Amino acid sequence: MPVPAVETTPLRRTPLHDLHLRLGGRMVPFAGYAMPVQYPAGLLKEHLHARASAGLFDVSHMGQIVLRAADTAEAARALEALVPVDILGLKPGRQRYALFTDEAGGIRDDLMVAHLGDRLVLVVNAANKEADAAHLRAHLPGSVAVEALSRALVALQGPGAEAALARLAPEAAAMRFMDARPLTILGADCLVTRSGYTGEDGYEISIPEADAERIAEALLTDPAVLPVGLGARDSLRLEAGLCLHGSDIDGTTTPVEASLAWAISPARRRTGARPGGFPGAERILAELDAGPARRRVGLLPEGRAPVRAGAPLFAEGGESAIGQVTSGGFGPSLGAPLAMGYLPAELSEPGTRVLAELRGQRLPLTVTPLPFRPAGFKRG
Repeated sequence: MPVPAVETTPLRRTPLHDLHLRLGGRMVPFAGYAMPVQYPAGLLKEHLHARASAGLFDVSHMGQIVLRAADTAEAARALEALVPVDILGLKPGRQRYALFTDEAGGIRDDLMVAHLGDRLVLVVNAANKEADAAHLRAHLPGSVAVEALSRALVALQGPGAEAALARLAPEAAAMRFMDARPLTILGADCLVTRSGYTGEDGYEISIPEADAERIAEALLTDPAVLPVGLGARDSLRLEAGLCLHGSDIDGTTTPVEASLAWAISPARRRTGARPGGFPGAERILAELDAGPARRRVGLLPEGRAPVRAGAPLFAEGGESAIGQVTSGGFGPSLGAPLAMGYLPAELSEPGTRVLAELRGQRLPLTVTPLPFRPAGFKRG
């Protein structure tokens, strides 16, 4: 019998695809896109350069969604019905981390929400962007318009990010962590937030597609800025103790289990001004009160061998798995392996020793606070 042909969907390309090829980026499939996993400098150098100076990341595969209404407060109030976050209290020019939850209290996606005065701008994960836009259209009232944007998005991250961007847009230097504002960069109308997903100071810059390449090239003319691929982006966010949706958080994990209770605004808690009213509120608020049965924790393996995602976790002397590693690898800044995973609440205290199964062997790990290294955000 002849083997049927396998249908393949062509990978989408970001507006910076040709630039990645010119820079020697090694392209791999990721969330339906061809994306650079690393450049000739290599993952280790890219990671350490972003920690010491500044790295430029293409994150154009992420979803950018605009919510508009006659009154932005109307859009904020409607969005609050889908997230356990205070959106009404988000001031113009500011951004906030949020979570789409489901009726069981699980995490549909995590996202950023920026208030630009006349609109809200959301940045959602690449693999979920079509589903998130559909979710918004299905649940927001008709008076709130939902528009998926076709724009490039780059992240400039590291202690040298401010000086590098201020060369092109001096106003960026005055921004603080989680500020959001429109800026003109080389004549292009951009949206800049002082944020990122590396644990470092930096910016995310939304750029019209036609202007993306020349602005990225202008940033890369600064000797402090190095292009950085997906490989180092993952190791940077892991050192920062940041979740990856689909790995560390998903529909089977609640925000409280995921150690993201800090993201649940006081206004949306039981004693707040607008308690509950979001999907899964009953379970999530109950876990805030009584504690969850399990928690996401940081883990430091003994020795030099990294423990990867999927490795089962055991109590010392236990025969049955009690948890699982969700992210793991080598931390170049720490010079040691590190991991995150879920453990029963009674075994989640820092200093607790557990075991991970690796190639048939049980290796010891110690529960440790997150993040693994202090954040470098500019808060003042």
